[in-house]
Amino acid sequence: MGNWVVNHWFSVLFLVVWLGLNVFLFVDAFLKYEKADKYYYTRKILGSTLACARASALCLNFNSMLILLPVCRNLLSFLRGTCSFCSHTLRKQLDHNLTFHKLVAYMICLHTAIHIIAHLFNFDRYSRSRQATNGSLASILSSLSHDEKKGGSWLNPIQSRNTTVEYVTFTSIAGLTGVIMTIALILMVTSATEFIRRSYFEVFWYTHHLFIFYILGLGIHSIGGIVRGQTEESMNESHPHKCAESFEVWDDHDSHCRCPEFEGHPPESWKWILAPVILYICERILRFYRSQQKVVITKVVMHPSKVLELQMNKRGFSMEVGQYIFVNCPSISLLEWHPFTLTSAPEEDFFSIHIRAAGDWTENLIRAFEQQYSPIPRIEVDGPFGTASEDVFQYEVAVLVGAGIGVTPFASILKSIWYKFQCADHNLKTKKVGHAALNFHKATDIVTGLKQKTSFGRPMWDNEFSTIATSHPKSVVGVFLCGPPTLAKSLRKCCHRYSSLDPRKVQFYFNKENF
Repeated sequence: MGNWVVNHWFSVLFLVVWLGLNVFLFVDAFLKYEKADKYYYTRKILGSTLACARASALCLNFNSMLILLPVCRNLLSFLRGTCSFCSHTLRKQLDHNLTFHKLVAYMICLHTAIHIIAHLFNFDRYSRSRQATNGSLASILSSLSHDEKKGGSWLNPIQSRNTTVEYVTFTSIAGLTGVIMTIALILMVTSATEFIRRSYFEVFWYTHHLFIFYILGLGIHSIGGIVRGQTEESMNESHPHKCAESFEVWDDHDSHCRCPEFEGHPPESWKWILAPVILYICERILRFYRSQQKVVITKVVMHPSKVLELQMNKRGFSMEVGQYIFVNCPSISLLEWHPFTLTSAPEEDFFSIHIRAAGDWTENLIRAFEQQYSPIPRIEVDGPFGTASEDVFQYEVAVLVGAGIGVTPFASILKSIWYKFQCADHNLKTKKVGHAALNFHKATDIVTGLKQKTSFGRPMWDNEFSTIATSHPKSVVGVFLCGPPTLAKSLRKCCHRYSSLDPRKVQFYFNKENF
């Protein structure tokens, strides 16, 4: 447990703060609408579901503000670069961007469910109050005129006894945008499951762009002002504590109480999401600009097992080890962009990627390059973007673990180390990376191109970690993985198990590639 805390204390602190803010915002808004005199008459119709709906709405605004930030890849790369002096613990948080993106999405789903259920009760109570003829306060409030020209100041959005809840839902701004946002959210979440993303990436890619309708809907959702409270002027003339019990004689000449007037709650959602939306738009503009820069394909190599290697040049392209790019092929799809790890070293005069057939898009791309008598397809490139592997040279000892095509992130690292050894780079902090360039073999490795072949297979992890801990009792060891979750779980446990609680002794830091 102690080793786990050493490795994850900042992540835990960050999540606790985020969860704490959600709880605080919900409770604060709930108490405001449950206790405030301004909403006294509204509560007479709706009860506590008014506070539930408004509290969940505030949390939706907060999390919708955060949802776009983890996918602003240029922003994250900038922060990684400016935080180069930060500790491993702080820099590692940037590698959890997609995990946080998913957590925020789950929180949005939770508060959406609360918000919808609360409003289902609200509309039911609005309808029953409008149908009531018993002369109760709720029925009197529900009968207030919607005709502003006659001085009406309504509280119930259902205008007459003949108006149905369905009609209000699909004709009001709040109701219609709510339906659109809910459908968009359901489609985005269901298409983002692991199975859909792995097997039908195109479905995930296109469906996830429904976020545009979600964001637009959120921005205008509360413009209609369905949730209403008493106006300040009316509060001064007819405070509910003094006049609520005498509602039968409102506006009588002998009464000091006047019929209360109401106003819609001012829209606030746009204030929460405006800055992140502007930031994301700038992000997409930058991506589009960079994607339009000409890419020259200098070499195409077809490796065994249907692995395509593309070597390319692009003016102004500058990379670091372990980074990745997004690739688009307009002849296959104008909108689809797929991430691929760079397999070239920064020291080389080109950048390269290895593409394995793993879906319709990659199969079509490989097929297009296999056609000898057809022109080479045009490729657009966006990036590069930073990953955890950039930090490999910050460790004295590095352990690189790749499964299948997951070895590609480390091809760049191994080749860069080889170049640094050849140039006798004295600034290279890393002293041990297996036998990347120390033992030569007659054949060269397919991915790295080095004479040392990559060893495939599953090692005995406990033996490996025990040996490293014994050989480097006072070192900081970086463990880097690009592979499946099951392998990540095993390696993470080993990092915790073999890290010493004493910071002066061996420490293992686990890093995983996320796309």
